[in-house]
Amino acid sequence: MTSLSTLENGLNTKRRAVSLSGWALISLSFQTLGIIYSDIGTSPLYVLNGIWPASGPLPSEEDIIGGISAIVWSLTLLPLLKYVFVSLYFGTQEGEGGSFALYQGLYPPADKNYDEDRTLTGVSTLGPEKPPRHLKEKARWPLLIWCLFGTSLTMADGVFTPAVSVTSAVGGIAVAKASVINDIIPISIVFLFALFAVQQFGTHRLAFLFAPISFLWFLLLIGTGIANVITHPGIFRAFDPSRAVMLFVRTRDYDLLAGVLLAITGCEAMFANLGQFNAASIRLSFCFFTYPALILAYLGQGARLIRDGEAVFSNVFYNTIPGPVNGPLFWLVIMFVFAVLATLIASQALITATFSLVQQVINSKAFPPLRMLYTSETIQGQVYIPAVNWALMIATIVVVAAFSNLANLTNAYGFAVATVMFSTSLLLGIQMYYVKHWPMIFGIVYFLIFGFFDALFWGAALKKVPHGAWVPLTIGVILLLTMTLWVWAKGLEDKFDGANRMNLRHFISPDEKASEANYDEDGEELDPELPPYFYLPSPAEKAAGEKMVEERRMLQRIPTCAVFHKIASGKGVPHTFIGFIRQWPALPRVVIFLSVCIVPTNRVPVEDRYVVSKVRTVEGFYGVSYYLGFRDDFDVNVQDLVAKIIELERATNPRAETIIGEILAVTKTATHIAPHYHVVSRKVEGGLLSPISNYIRRFFVEGVYRRLATMFPETANWLTSADEIIHVGINAVI
Repeated sequence: MTSLSTLENGLNTKRRAVSLSGWALISLSFQTLGIIYSDIGTSPLYVLNGIWPASGPLPSEEDIIGGISAIVWSLTLLPLLKYVFVSLYFGTQEGEGGSFALYQGLYPPADKNYDEDRTLTGVSTLGPEKPPRHLKEKARWPLLIWCLFGTSLTMADGVFTPAVSVTSAVGGIAVAKASVINDIIPISIVFLFALFAVQQFGTHRLAFLFAPISFLWFLLLIGTGIANVITHPGIFRAFDPSRAVMLFVRTRDYDLLAGVLLAITGCEAMFANLGQFNAASIRLSFCFFTYPALILAYLGQGARLIRDGEAVFSNVFYNTIPGPVNGPLFWLVIMFVFAVLATLIASQALITATFSLVQQVINSKAFPPLRMLYTSETIQGQVYIPAVNWALMIATIVVVAAFSNLANLTNAYGFAVATVMFSTSLLLGIQMYYVKHWPMIFGIVYFLIFGFFDALFWGAALKKVPHGAWVPLTIGVILLLTMTLWVWAKGLEDKFDGANRMNLRHFISPDEKASEANYDEDGEELDPELPPYFYLPSPAEKAAGEKMVEERRMLQRIPTCAVFHKIASGKGVPHTFIGFIRQWPALPRVVIFLSVCIVPTNRVPVEDRYVVSKVRTVEGFYGVSYYLGFRDDFDVNVQDLVAKIIELERATNPRAETIIGEILAVTKTATHIAPHYHVVSRKVEGGLLSPISNYIRRFFVEGVYRRLATMFPETANWLTSADEIIHVGINAVI
């Protein structure tokens, strides 16, 4: 029987997208400036010199107009049309975005039934997999690997975005003082260390700190853009898309597109950061502020490059700041300070996107369960993951030190961005048909149009692999292999857990005869005073699913309380309990099977945290759902739980007062029992090649997955003091 609880009587345990309006929406839109758009907003620092390196020849006026036209239309077609007006409509029901979110839209995870988790007398609902029946099911694994690859490259992008942005901004020092050019790398590393050190304060606080700076940065871009455009109004010819086409026809230089790609780096962060904010706030801030500021900035730089030529070509951004470089340095100082601050904030876009993506893959059991700290009282998607933060910091500093040449850094930067954009277009086309149920022609046309532009950029970036792009590709492949292995092996482990769950009535009985002999037709206990028996199954009976009557052992009830932590969902007694009984053939007086449920609210009141079901088969057995808000700390208060158990006993048991006295006596302390699966690779018979395949399988299951699972246990964030925990080891042959 289940106790009354507001959680059970209507609170939705499934997370939903954040919905805001009015001033709350405007405030959230303002915050996006400091988290999402700082990346794409600092691209003017290096884009034009990325297209035409200062070491090369000065481009002609027509080439400059063609390059600016390519930038303007790239910003219009991809960030504005593809991401703002299309992609943001394809987030998950939880409000998440990014490549993996698109996969979850195609193959949504099954809803967890927490009533089943409290049912100990049933059997596992896990059954054999159904064979694929249509193309979508057959494409599950290929699409999963493709999505994981896109997710991996976005994470790799989180390494290169801080590296490129910060070194570009710090490089402005050399404009005013050329003697410090050799100090750019050390100065950049100091800034990066400070950036990663403040991540622990959370997205919400950082957004309020960073958003005003980004807001002023965009205002400076607008002001300098307007001032520069006035010097050569002919730059408005760049709005003619034929100017961009003619640039590549005239020069036949496909590599120019790799430089144009730098203008749209960060657009994937708009989609990946969807879980940190919401679609409306992202659309509002981009359409009415970020997009106009960027267009004006690039038009202004192009105008000054046409008018002043060699005088500004060495560093287009800093040399086109209005005012004399060696004068009072008013504009230079102001722009330099804000450029450094803006690029530090720009790095935040991909750092927070990486946190959001890692949260998705952890929740979907596609990545080792790292410790996650929720940093917002209102938005569950805002998380801080310490291990990811410090790993990103180390990788970014190594990249900055290794790629001392900014040109090599930008080569490495663009490849990850282009690959993820192409991946998103493919998945969106598939989602239009299978999820939105639009006619297939819509998905095909969408992919042909936007996939064509993405493929152009990807082809240009692919040519940069030998010149630095191999680094994010390598990082992405390593992350892909890790996640693919985890999905496969964790799935096998969960199958093992489900296959080895047992009905409590088939395992423990209060009668010497068959388990059901002491119960009436309704399952009510006839004589609760009879001693419990433990029935040890034979392998044959276990495989056949028969009732376990081969070997019987009387179990001594001991005056203790044991809390068994259930990890996987499903009915029945978890394998941990079976292993515990085999090793210690005694039965605690109070046995609690605890399942954890994180609900989409910041905090759950203490009186609503525990929902209890009683097992009538054997006295003293309880199934408990432990509900937590995403900001609550895991803390199983046994006394609060006992209060719920006593309330249930008084409502259902005529012998309640006697039993309550026993419960109170044994629950002053409790022992927590956690599962520990020692995975072992099973042998697969496959003919002549079976020894080789078994060796490879054993290497990945036992040599890699087992070590990762030991380093990152699922219960690491949930358990209490180590002095109160017993880890029950189970050999899991998977």
